[in-house]
Formats: sequence, structure tokens, C-alpha cells
Amino acid sequence: MSPFLKQASCAQFCLVICVFDLTLLGDTIWGLPMEDQDYYLQEIINRDHYYSFPDPNEEFSPFTEQPREEEVEPPAETEEPPRIKPVKKELKSKKANKKDKSSLETPSAKNGNKKGEKNKKSSERTLDGDFERRSTYEDSRESCPPLGLETLKITDFQLHASTVKRYGLGAHRARLNIQAGVNENDFYDGAWCAGRNDPYQWIEVDARRLTKFTGVITQGRNSLWLSDWVTSYKVMVSNDSHAWVTVKNISGDMIFEGNSEKEIPVLNELPVPLVARYIRINPRTWYEEGSICMRMEILGCPLPDPNNYYHRRNEMTTTDNLDFKHHNYKEMRQLMKVVNEMCPNITRIYNIGKSHQGLKLYAVEISDNPGEHEVGEPEFRYMAGAHGNEVLGRELLLFLMQFMCQEYLAGNSRIIRLVEDTRIHLLPSVNPDGYEKAYEVGSELGGWSLGRWTQDGIDINNNFPDLNTLLWEAEDRRRIQRKVPNHHIPIPEWYLSENATVAVETRAVIAWMEKNPFVLGGNLQGGELVVAYPYDMVRSTWKTQEHTPTPDDHVFRWLAYSYASTHRLMTDARRRVCHTEDFQKEDGTVNGASWHTVAGSINDFSYLHTNCFELSIYVGCDKYPHENELPEEWENNRESLIVFMEQVHRGIKGMVRDLHGKGIPNAIISVEGVNHDIRTAIDGDYWRLLNPGEYVVTAKAEGYTAATKNCAVGYDMGATRCDFTISKTNLARIKEIMEKFGKQPISLSLRRYRQQGRQRRQQYRRLSRV
Repeated sequence: MSPFLKQASCAQFCLVICVFDLTLLGDTIWGLPMEDQDYYLQEIINRDHYYSFPDPNEEFSPFTEQPREEEVEPPAETEEPPRIKPVKKELKSKKANKKDKSSLETPSAKNGNKKGEKNKKSSERTLDGDFERRSTYEDSRESCPPLGLETLKITDFQLHASTVKRYGLGAHRARLNIQAGVNENDFYDGAWCAGRNDPYQWIEVDARRLTKFTGVITQGRNSLWLSDWVTSYKVMVSNDSHAWVTVKNISGDMIFEGNSEKEIPVLNELPVPLVARYIRINPRTWYEEGSICMRMEILGCPLPDPNNYYHRRNEMTTTDNLDFKHHNYKEMRQLMKVVNEMCPNITRIYNIGKSHQGLKLYAVEISDNPGEHEVGEPEFRYMAGAHGNEVLGRELLLFLMQFMCQEYLAGNSRIIRLVEDTRIHLLPSVNPDGYEKAYEVGSELGGWSLGRWTQDGIDINNNFPDLNTLLWEAEDRRRIQRKVPNHHIPIPEWYLSENATVAVETRAVIAWMEKNPFVLGGNLQGGELVVAYPYDMVRSTWKTQEHTPTPDDHVFRWLAYSYASTHRLMTDARRRVCHTEDFQKEDGTVNGASWHTVAGSINDFSYLHTNCFELSIYVGCDKYPHENELPEEWENNRESLIVFMEQVHRGIKGMVRDLHGKGIPNAIISVEGVNHDIRTAIDGDYWRLLNPGEYVVTAKAEGYTAATKNCAVGYDMGATRCDFTISKTNLARIKEIMEKFGKQPISLSLRRYRQQGRQRRQQYRRLSRV
């Protein structure tokens, strides 16, 4: 081709691109007041002015100190140490292809959970010597975070629809990943469903302020019985909800591909960002055997508006200098290393085992004497990520270890006291294999269950031995007046066999629980906003929901309330329910069995097999919130996380010693009126969680006489000291003397039998003489 023809072809191509861009921009600003059109035209062209925030402190010097022997192994040289500072990212997504196919399926979709390379503005020289961008269309594209349908930032009053099938399928149910009730009743169903199946139906979102919309994520209806989803739709925007502009491509109105089934989310990006207040979804086709039903999330960046009172009132910021981002396995490991190097005197990194794919289950210990159990000091644990796709708890624990390290160095007296008086263990990722699956697709596209289970398909949260049934069957079978064990119930033999369906992660957690004398623990989960306390399993075999309290129900209720009441939202009666359950009647707490029965839960196992009181803390409606939500979620949970740890110092504590002052391990501590005992640790120290009041407490051990005391628990923080000194029984002393001189002790019953035999023989001899 001649140079002249090449130049002509290039000029034609540039002209087409310019016309296309101007057409789209004209549609975008159509409907705006005349005095505002120039501003929004400029905003779309120069969008970097408002939404690019270069970090002046981008460089970060890694620590060079070598880790101790028990620490995590050094990461690869290519790993960059995390920055313990606020980092805000926006949702990243793939470009639409050249055929205007804007539907991105889940396996290939990415979002802002990963550190993507910065977009490079490729350029080339034109024939006349000027530079221009290679693709104006691609470089004009930009993604924004979710508006907040799933996280409930978008209220029910901001959602409207053309028609609804019934109230339970109204526009307020059109939230990404919302779950239907068990019965899918009139109040809590799993989507918005139109009242008629025709192409004139719509659902819209009022952002309440001018917003730059960049994409739409859709799902079908959550239902056990029905199959309903939208297979294609149009997108329209408006500034006044009366005049609407349809998103277009070169050939006309743009049709976006919807869902091919009901649970996997599908992301469609707009060809260019559109600035408006309202956005409307107009279904065009739907599953032929179903009806028009959908759940959705909108991606958009609210425009700066200092006069918007509604926005200012709902803004949430934090002053904590933490690494607010999602951390994959390597980044989590590196962050632990950074915390350990910042606070080497109060932290220790160790692992409790490995996952199915060989990833180590790392934990961080925070204590003034890390690595050792101090006599008289209670041990506390937080763990998260048993369900790999419930990632907020994982990040909260990573934030917590950073926060405690920073505050300890800053001289925060509350944190210093907590560190010096408590041995704290943080296990942020029990199921790292599942997390990596969810991380691959990102926060919005994983759905409700991707990554929930282990690599071999096991739900860790319900994979512990069912000790409830063993306890209750023993109580029901009792024929004579003998005491049924109410604590430290042994694990059944079948569970310990190699053929048992038990995850390696579960076995690692059990070994961890048995090794350390934990007193109190919380496992962080997601998908709801409530604190659940045991029992988690109903006692009546024919019921699925039944209030089933433990003997320590009053203590568990207080522990649950201590977290819920200090959370910013859990006890807020004005907040919307996450899915179907309203927990406000118990102030953001619930008995696990009255919610839904679970056999083999970690809470019940911990209570019946160890001394530890364990609760499940559901920290958010959204299992996998976007990164821009993490600072607010930290503010929601920060005080609760600290207050709950402080509860380990409620009740009574002390030592059980013999007459020589030596601690007695495995001594039983009983509280009158509470049919649940605990045992002393290896050094003879114990901690018994109790609410304020007066208690009659008994300490006993095999071979020792029992001792009883009255112990009073006050309202002030700090456990009451209640020590016991017990002496050996006469039989125990005899056995000890006999063993000391190398003789076997003779049982009293055998001695009496022989003595009676001698007496009978002597009596027989006297009678024979007569």
C-alpha cells in the first residue's frame, strides 16, 4: 500500500473514533441543565482530576532483620512488604472486547482485590510527528467501587421497580447475594421479580447524588425451587427520573448479556462512564422456563459535592494508619512478618498445621512474654476464615494485630494492660485454600459460596466431633444416681480414625485447642450481623430450631452482648436486616440452635471438650466487601474486638495447690448450681468465667480431699482471686508410702475379706473342740 493510502486510512480511522466518542458523550450529558453540560463533559474527558490520588509515600523500605526460628519463612524476593497505612483502591475490571460483548463471566473476571499493574498509556507517532493514544475508547474506560446494594448503604427507599410480583419480591430484595428465607415467604424472598413478563419492566437505583456509573453486576433469583434469571438487558440513566438515556453502541441501543444461571454473578461494564443520578435496568430476555427476576449491584463513583448533607452524614473515616486492602496468602504472611519486626518483644509468629494444599496455618501471638504460658495469665483466641469466602474477619484480625502493635508502641495504657495481662492468639485464615479461590475472582464476582469449603469439600465450621449427642444420650440413659461427665468429654474413637471425613485443617485446630489453655474465644464469620452463642445444636431430634441453652447461658448471653452492644450497627434498631432474620429482639445476639441447628460446631465442641467458651461473631452482611469498605468495617468492629478480649478477665481465677505449694493439674473446679465444670492447667492455675454475683466453688482432684469456698465476683473489670489448697486423702498417702518403699499397696476391700476369712476359721476351730 502506498504511503498516501496508509495516511488516508489512518485519518479515516481517527475520524470514526472521534465521532463515536462525541456521540457517546452527547448522550451522556443529554438531559442535564444547560449550565452544567460543559462541566460534566469536562469531567468525563478529564476524570483523572477527581479520581486519581497518587500516593506521595509510595516507596517503602522493607525490614532487613532476620526472623526468629519460629517465625514465618522469608517470602520470595519479589514480594513487596505491605504498607501499614490507608490504601484506597477501586474495582478493576477487564476491557470490553472489540465486538461490544460486555458480559464478563465469573472465571475470567477480576476486581480490585489484586495489585494490578498501573494502566500504561501506550502511544504511537503519527505521520505528521504528533503523538496520540492508541485506543481512545479503551483509555476512556474506568471502574468504580460498588454503590452498596449488598452492604445496605443503598437503602430500600432508593430502589424502585415498574411492577412487583408481591411484597417479598419487591425492589428492596434486588440486592446482590441476598438470601431467601427457608419458606421463601411473602416477606423475605430472594430477588426482585416483575409482576409481568414483558420487555417494559425495569428496576432503578437512586444514587441521591450525581454519580459516575461504570458497570452493573447481576444474579438470578435465590431459590431452592424455582429457576428465574434475566439473560439480557438494557441500561438507562437519568438526572430527574423522567427523561432517560439508553446506553448505546455503534449500532444502536446496547444489549448487555445477563445470567446463564441464578447464582454466579456476571459483570457488565459500560462502554464509557455515564454521569447521572439515576440508573435503570430494563430486562429484555429471560430464562424461558422462568420469569423476570434479578439481584444486582451497581458500580459507581459519587461525584464530589460538599453541599450534600446526606453524603456527609453517612461518611465514615478512620484515623488508624493500617494497611486497608485485601491480602492474599503471601501478602498476609508478609504483613505478619512486618508486625513482628515492628514489635518483636510482644509478638511471635507460629503455625498450627497445614491446609489440604500444604499452606501453613499461621497465627500471631501477642503477649509480653511470647512463646510461654505464664502462670495466672489467661489465654484468648480469635480465629477467622473457616469459610474461605468470608474474608472480612480475616482482614479484621490482620488490622487488629497492626493496631495493637502500633498502640503498644505509642503507649496506649489500655492496650499495654491487655498485652501484659493476657496471652492473645490471632489465627486469621483457617481455610487459606478456600480464600485463594474467592480471591481469584474478587469481592463482587465470587457469589455466595465459592471458596466456602476446603479443597476436599468440607465445611470446617461443622466438622468437629458431635459431643452434644454423647452428653445428652448419657443423661437420658442414666438409671442410677451417678454423675454424667459435663466437661472435657473425650473425642470418640471413630472420629480419630484415618477414614473419618475430617479436614486436615479441623484436626490442626483441635490440636491447637488442646495444646493451649484457652479461656475465651471468638470465631469471626460473615454474611450476617449477629453474635451467636451455644448450644448450636437442638436437643430435640425432630426440630430444626429450638432454644437450647448451656448451663452457662447467662455468661454466654453477656459475652455475646459485650460484642454486639459495642459494635456500631448490631444493636441499631433502625438498620435493615441482612437477609431474612431480625436479631433486634435479643439486641444483636442469638442462641445458635434457635437460629439453625448445627451438629459438630466449633462452639459446642470447644465448650464440651475444653475449658474455652467460644462464640461465633458474624461481622457483616457482605461476606467479601470491597476494599473501599474496609476502613468503615474496621471502625464498626474495632471497639468490639477489644472489649470482647477484655471479657477474659471476668469471673474467678486462682491456683489449686497441695500442702507443699505445688500446683495440681486437672483439678476440677465446680460452681454450685452450674452443671458444667472446668479443669486446672498443667501448672494448677485456672480461670472460670462468671457474671457478677456470689458463688459456692469447690475444687477437687483425684486422691485429694475436696475444698469449698465462697467466691464473690464484682462488677469491675478483673477476675476475683480464689485459691485452693487441698490435701491428699488417707488412701492416697498410704499408696504413696507403699510405692516409696517398693511395695504394692493392698486394697482395703481385700484386707477386710482376708480378715473375715481368718475370723471364720478361728470360730470353726473353737466349735470343733467342743
